[in-house]
Amino acid sequence: MTSVLMVCEGNVCRSPIARAILERALPAVSVSSAGTRALVGRHADPLAIQVACQHGMDISAHVAEALGNEHVRAADVVLAMTNTQRTLILDRFPSARGKVFRLGEHEQLDIVDPYQRHRVIFDLAFTQIEHGVLKWCDDIVRLMH
Repeated sequence: MTSVLMVCEGNVCRSPIARAILERALPAVSVSSAGTRALVGRHADPLAIQVACQHGMDISAHVAEALGNEHVRAADVVLAMTNTQRTLILDRFPSARGKVFRLGEHEQLDIVDPYQRHRVIFDLAFTQIEHGVLKWCDDIVRLMH
């Protein structure tokens, strides 16, 4: 089974949403998420839960995890929300070279961080994440075959 790791900073907003979108789009793919500076043990942000719910996804059971070697090693593809996070992952886990990308790479776009910001920023982040995930689906499907 193909495995994709979604990475953001706190692992309470963007990566849990990205995970849910990819799981819905490609149910045959194993998807996990983690944060470079995770708020370990925290549930998804209430606004992230609300936005996901309005799009038919329940992320309320999500619990934040810190990015570790086991996450990176187990993944076939690692998708970070920003270029800075992508660089940080490659610096910390040099063996991941060739499988770490930015979710918004197709548009040369960093996904906006909505944490502790207004609902409109969460909506923008959701739109950017959904667009990025859907752009990556064809590439991920190719990996599966």
